[in-house]
Amino acid sequence: MKKAILRLETLSCPSCLQKIENALKGLDGVDKDTVKVLFNSSKAKTAFDSEKISIEEIEKAIEDLGYPVIKSTVKAA
Repeated sequence: MKKAILRLETLSCPSCLQKIENALKGLDGVDKDTVKVLFNSSKAKTAFDSEKISIEEIEKAIEDLGYPVIKSTVKAA
């Protein structure tokens, strides 16, 4: 498993946070229990199985909702 921190553009409403969280939890390979979207710092954190899904696919899922990802950091869990 790897850990990802994705810096997003400033989130403007709590429902944005819910949309992003639900999208990430729906991805195969993402550890649903680790998905956390931080409203105040506009970051999304999660752990994922790099053999099932790539950080690019996680970024795309967020960007497809209309929230640009500014930067991603991936570390070994």
